[in-house]
This record gives sequence, C-alpha cells and structure tokens, in this order.
Amino acid sequence: MTAPQKRLQAALVVETESEWQPQVRAQARERAATSGGMSVEVTAYFGFTCTGSSDNSRERQITTDISPFYVKQVLALQDAGATEEELHPIVAQAITDSHFTEWDTRADGLRADFTAVSSISFRFRSGRIHGLL
Repeated sequence: MTAPQKRLQAALVVETESEWQPQVRAQARERAATSGGMSVEVTAYFGFTCTGSSDNSRERQITTDISPFYVKQVLALQDAGATEEELHPIVAQAITDSHFTEWDTRADGLRADFTAVSSISFRFRSGRIHGLL
C-alpha cells in the first residue's frame, strides 16, 4: 500500500476534520452540559459580598471545575450569541459555588463578582475529549 501524494493527503485531512470535528465538539458539549462539567480558568479582579467580609477586590487567577448545571447555562448563552461580558455573571456564580463556597459547605451567603477580566478560558472535562470552547 502506498501513501497518497502530499496534496491529496492534506486534502483528506482537511475534509476529514471538517466532518469529524463538529461532531466531536457537539458530543463534548453535550457531555459537559449533562454529566462531565467543565474547567474554567480566569484571571480577574474578584470582589465579594458577604456578612463580615471585605468587598475590596484584588486580582486572582482561579482554575476550578464547574458543574453541568452552570455549563448548560453558559453554552445556551453562548449559542444565543452572548458576549463574553454577558457570560460573566453566570461564570462568577459558578466560581463562587465551586471555588469559594465549595458547594455551600462554607462561607454562607458569599457572592463573588469579577471585573477587569484579563483572561478566561474553558476546557471540557468529559472523557478523553478536552478542548477549548
């Protein structure tokens, strides 16, 4: 068996990826929204609202997993054409729940908001499929 010419090989790769990638991405999105969740990494100024806490914000870099409950909301907003700024409140709530209050096991009533976002990225956690949104 001989290898195809380089141009043909490149064309086959492009065509295969154009068919395969959307399906893989759709499957990863579905798993993330139903069972797998996602990981979010954000660098921003975080401020807090809570009894007895300071609302002075400071820059933090946080990487945390977010539950399928929030993933579903983020993906729906993204599919509806939401801007990155429009996603901030739901992402801030997801980070509050997973990182700061550890699913309501501490810091009762805390709410984190972020501003001046330097970077934000999401990664799928489902199975062996990982990638940016």
